[in-house]
Amino acid sequence: MKNNELTDQPRNLSRRGLLLGGAAGLGAAAAIGIDRAVSTSPSSTQPATHGEQTEPFYGTHQAGIATAPQAHATFYGFDLLDDVDREGLRRMMRLLTDDGARLTQGRAALADSEPELAEVPARLTITFGFGPEFVRRADPSAVPPWLKPLPEFTIDRLQPSWSDGDFLIQVAADDPLTVSHASRMLLKDVRTFASLRWTQKGFRRAHGSEKVGLTMRNLFGQLDGTVNPAPGTEEFDRVVWSQDGWLTGGTGLVIRRIDMDLEGWDEIDRPGREQSVGRTMGTGAPLTGGAELDEPDFEAVNEFGFPIIADYAHVRRARSDNPDEVIFRRAYNYEGEQDTATASNAGQVFAAFQADVDKQFVPIQQRLDELDMLNLWTTPVGSSVFAIPPGCSEGGYIGETLLD
Repeated sequence: MKNNELTDQPRNLSRRGLLLGGAAGLGAAAAIGIDRAVSTSPSSTQPATHGEQTEPFYGTHQAGIATAPQAHATFYGFDLLDDVDREGLRRMMRLLTDDGARLTQGRAALADSEPELAEVPARLTITFGFGPEFVRRADPSAVPPWLKPLPEFTIDRLQPSWSDGDFLIQVAADDPLTVSHASRMLLKDVRTFASLRWTQKGFRRAHGSEKVGLTMRNLFGQLDGTVNPAPGTEEFDRVVWSQDGWLTGGTGLVIRRIDMDLEGWDEIDRPGREQSVGRTMGTGAPLTGGAELDEPDFEAVNEFGFPIIADYAHVRRARSDNPDEVIFRRAYNYEGEQDTATASNAGQVFAAFQADVDKQFVPIQQRLDELDMLNLWTTPVGSSVFAIPPGCSEGGYIGETLLD
C-alpha cells in the first residue's frame, strides 16, 4: 500500500492504534476499507493448490519410505535421556504418533499454538526410527544384528555432530513452512525424553518444477538413483521390507552425510566427469549407449581394447551380481552457509533403505571404498543406522510391535 493511499484517513488512526485498539481498532479498519488490502478470502477463480494433498499416516508401513520423495526434508537425530526406560519410550511414541497422525492430514497437533500453520499438509510425512540404544532399552534381545555403526571405511572423515543417535524423526513435505511447523510440534513432544544430537536439512526440485517420477539430480548434476527399485513392485518389497520379528513391515535406514567438493568438480571436463560416473551427464545413459534405464555393458571395450566403463567408474563399483546387494535410495541435497566465497559447504544427505544393512548396504560401500573415482570429490562426514519400525493402525502407535 502506498503512503498517499492513507492521506484521507483520520489523523488519529495509526498502526499502533490498530494493534492496541482490539475490536475497536479492527472496526475502524473495516470502516475505512483496510479489510480489502489484507483480505485472504480465496477467489472462486483460483486453481486448487497442491498444498492440500495428503499422504496416509496409518498403514502396514510407515510413510516417507515408498512415498514419492517430497521437495524438502529434515532429519533429526536424538540422544535418549538417561532416565527414559521402556515405559517412557512407550509414552513418547504414543505422543508422537498422535501428533503425526494429525499433522500429516492438515490438522493441528494437540496444544498447537499456531494451528493455522498445520492447514497446508503439502504431502507431509513423518517417519520414526530407532537406534541401537532405543531398542536395547525396550528389549535387549530384540536388537537386530545389523543395528550398529557401520564398519570403518578409509574414505570416512566422520564427525560426531553428524553421526549415530538413539532416535530419528524424518519430516518431509513439498512446503518448507509445513516441514518447519511440524518439526516444532514434534520437538515439543520429544524434549522431555531426549536431547537433540543433530539436524540435517535437505532439498530436491520444487514441487511442479519437473515431471513426476524423474530421477533426481545431485549437486554434481548427475542423475542420482537410476537403478532404484520401484515402489509397489516385488523387487522393492524384497529389498526394503523386513520379515523379522517385531520389525516385520519395517526396514533399516542408513543415513550418510556426504560432503561434495563442488570447486574440485568444476575443474574436471565433461568427459572426465562421465568417465568417473560411467554414465552420460545429460541423459544418465550408460557410456555403452542407450537410455538411462538401459543396462550397462561392462564387457564392452573401445578401439584400443580398454573397457568403455572403467573399473573405477561409480556405476561399476556400485553394481553386483548378488541380488541381495541392492538398496533403495531416497537422498536429498544439502547446502549450508559458506565461510568463504571459494569453498562451498554442500553435499548430500544420502538415505538408503534396506531390510538388512549388513547384507545389502555394507558390501556396496566396501566396493566403493576400495575403488571409486568419485571418492576424489566426495567425503562422508556423518553416518547413522536406524531400524524403522512398521506402521500402525488407527488407535495404535508406531513402535508398538517392540514396546508392547
